[in-house]
Amino acid sequence: MECKNLEKNDGVKTHFENEIKKIKEVILTKRFQKDAPYFDVEEVTGCEHLHFTRQHKFEKHVGDLHIFRALKKGVHFVYAIDKEFRLIFLRAFKNFKGYEKFLGDEREILKEVRNI
Repeated sequence: MECKNLEKNDGVKTHFENEIKKIKEVILTKRFQKDAPYFDVEEVTGCEHLHFTRQHKFEKHVGDLHIFRALKKGVHFVYAIDKEFRLIFLRAFKNFKGYEKFLGDEREILKEVRNI
């Protein structure tokens, strides 16, 4: 997988854009599918920034996971890249407090990944 649009930031790649080339598989958790049933994965994997207010914002490490966030029309999309280079869409939140609570609960994040 490769980012199609790297022109932003004067050609400087983000943490996500450095990792995207290594992605072997894209997974949507059941919880994510419930949270965002009409989400188009290509908007993230194609590194299109046109549809998002913020995209590929690196948030933190949780175990071996690199956790990222994208924001589109007030919805926070949380996704991760694991050590097997799988892009895992974890959750989508319509409010910041729900997103913030999820991000602070590392056990919940790891549980979501274990359940795939």
